[in-house]
Amino acid sequence: MFLRRVHLAGITAHPTGDWVTQQARNLLMDLGNRAQRFRYLIRDRDTKFTAAFDAVFTAADIKIIRIPSRAPRANALAERWDRHPAPRMPRPDLITGPRHLTHVLRRYVDHYNTHRPHRSLGQRPPEQPSTPPPTTPPAHYQRRDRLGDLIHEYLQVA
Repeated sequence: MFLRRVHLAGITAHPTGDWVTQQARNLLMDLGNRAQRFRYLIRDRDTKFTAAFDAVFTAADIKIIRIPSRAPRANALAERWDRHPAPRMPRPDLITGPRHLTHVLRRYVDHYNTHRPHRSLGQRPPEQPSTPPPTTPPAHYQRRDRLGDLIHEYLQVA
């Protein structure tokens, strides 16, 4: 099964090839043994993705797949993620700095991976166990607001 999990590796205003390569190393270290579950890394042809970047993943037995140039539909998942948080995020002028941006993005990534329904997963989030949906509608719902009312999550309660 193909699961779409988002991993936030780092944030910078001016990424370079060396910085991106270091973020790749950090990501693999953070994933630990879970990195073995990844078989492919689909990436575009940005010059920031250097041979050293590819070598980090190749050393972990992850095959690099480069999408064709000028073909954003070839990597529709990443392109969709690039646009996805924007409508749910505070306006850019309300972000007070890198720490605030990191906080907001981490909260959104958590929401995306643990609560947001995905069509291809039967309306389940990627990090939820594959339990069948209840056959009868629950009696009550509980609303949880995240990011100061920008994201609403609804949980079934008994």
